[in-house]
Amino acid sequence: MSDSTTDKQVETAVFGGGCFWCTEAVFDDVEGVHKVEPGYCGGEVDHPTYKQICGGDTGHAEVVRISFDPEQVSYRDLLEIFFATHDPTTLNRQGNDIGTQYRSAIFPTSEEQLHEAAAMMADLEGEFAAPIVTSIEMPAPFWPAEDYHFDFFANHPEQPYCQAIVAPKLAKFRAKFASRRKKR
Repeated sequence: MSDSTTDKQVETAVFGGGCFWCTEAVFDDVEGVHKVEPGYCGGEVDHPTYKQICGGDTGHAEVVRISFDPEQVSYRDLLEIFFATHDPTTLNRQGNDIGTQYRSAIFPTSEEQLHEAAAMMADLEGEFAAPIVTSIEMPAPFWPAEDYHFDFFANHPEQPYCQAIVAPKLAKFRAKFASRRKKR
């Protein structure tokens, strides 16, 4: 007898769309997503800490690493959600979160993802009021964030940042992508 969880193909996507508490909450609600991990990518320091990242000196972006079943949700679907749930036109910022650690970035994990990301950005050209500044960066080591960042919104929905920033972003996702939400 086979184990269906080990028979399934799982792929990985890595996106930086500002604060990882926001992007984690959004992608954790997507059908076909198995796991979302907040972390750091694209910088110069091994095993960076949140404190180092917040200083903006390491070159890392706050990112989420998404493990997903491509038979349930495609990489292109994830890209569509990514671009619809953050502002890809602001350089090194999302709202009041300012610095290179909050940049809009895609870290493709394969040549196919690289081409899909570039194609999606070309398709979206002119769809926003300003040019897209999302960077497509070479694959880089992913460093998991500290444990307290995992499931932050789920564990702290009453926290003021979560109420003011994360909850509206999640509501926007749920309204626009209702058919792609996990059935709970």
